[in-house]
Amino acid sequence: MRKSFEIFYNSFQFALGELRKNKLRTFLSLLGITFGIFCIISVMATVSSLKSSVQDSFKSFGNNTVYIQKWPWVGGSDFPWWKYISRPQPKYKEISAVKEKVTLAEHVAFMFSNRASIDYEDVSLTGVNWYAVSEELDEIQPVEIGYGRYLTGNEFNSGASVVVMGYVVAEKIFDKAENAVGKTIDIKGRKLKVIGVIKKQGQSLIGGWDFDNIIMLPYLFASQIGNEEFSDCTTLVKGKTNVPVEDLKNELRGVMRGVRRLSPRQEDNFSLNDVNTGATQINSIFDGITIGGFAITILSFIVGIFGVANIMFVTVRERTSVIGLKKAIGAKSRTILLEFLMESAFLCVLGGIIGLLLVFLLTLLLTAVLKFTVAISWGLFSGAVAACVITGILAGLIPAFIAARMDPVVAIRSK
Repeated sequence: MRKSFEIFYNSFQFALGELRKNKLRTFLSLLGITFGIFCIISVMATVSSLKSSVQDSFKSFGNNTVYIQKWPWVGGSDFPWWKYISRPQPKYKEISAVKEKVTLAEHVAFMFSNRASIDYEDVSLTGVNWYAVSEELDEIQPVEIGYGRYLTGNEFNSGASVVVMGYVVAEKIFDKAENAVGKTIDIKGRKLKVIGVIKKQGQSLIGGWDFDNIIMLPYLFASQIGNEEFSDCTTLVKGKTNVPVEDLKNELRGVMRGVRRLSPRQEDNFSLNDVNTGATQINSIFDGITIGGFAITILSFIVGIFGVANIMFVTVRERTSVIGLKKAIGAKSRTILLEFLMESAFLCVLGGIIGLLLVFLLTLLLTAVLKFTVAISWGLFSGAVAACVITGILAGLIPAFIAARMDPVVAIRSK
């Protein structure tokens, strides 16, 4: 064991010394590996980070929540919009039947959205998204309050003229978000008191709830200033714990068809959307990108193998007399083999590490520019190092075998 370690250590030292002597050759070899690792890992890290961020965004919608809407989430170039445009919007009055008849539902809420101008003293903010929400919405889609408080049950039931603001909206109107609580704003000639400011969330990659740029009103009050018939309406249904979402959707479908009095021959005039619908489509897209990335990775490493192998063939040719001398004084073939494999592998690993360092710097830049954090996972890091070692061994295998099988007498005379 000790002897094997000594051979390994001496081979490593010799390989390192040879790389230092031939700086130009080493640089050219490193350049190919470094560039390959940089391109591959930077793309894979960005795609992996984007996928993780999108999946986290989908999780915010709730894994066991079904959205009853006019339009389905799944689209495409052949999306039959004409089939759905005549569908009726979900209605607030329908949620009472859903609450009563859907046994698998834990919470049911209704909301519709619109746009309006907000006025406060001499400040006017136009095109603000406002959401009219019913009482159980925060049980389905948690609303984290930064300042003040959320809407109470009494305020929902009485249609109180109160509002909860998004962080960015509050900043634009009151300079500082904390200054908003207790102030009175004007929407469509109606006075509303700001009772809370939602904690700053940041923008989601897939849209959906942009809490920073909205205001939330009790449904009964909002219905007086906006017409839900011409708004984007949604009924949200959260299933009970451990209830499969498909079971919930099947029960909802039967109840909704009854509420809308559809005959057995009529198609559904509503869509039951859930996170899995969108997540499955997104995952299929990322799976395709990943397969493409692996194909590029394999191609890049094949090119890298030929490049490093070419360098190693030249190295063997230059050291032919040295190899012969070593074998003449007792060096075994496996020692010669190990030396060249070590040199080839070390060359690839060194190039890979430089490439990873460049990717790390790139992730810092992309994180500052993009709307999500780009990072190199441990899986990618270890995979890149392992790929470099394998590339080095494969690239140096044939040259190393040639060197190990040389006849010492012939090798010495070749000088």
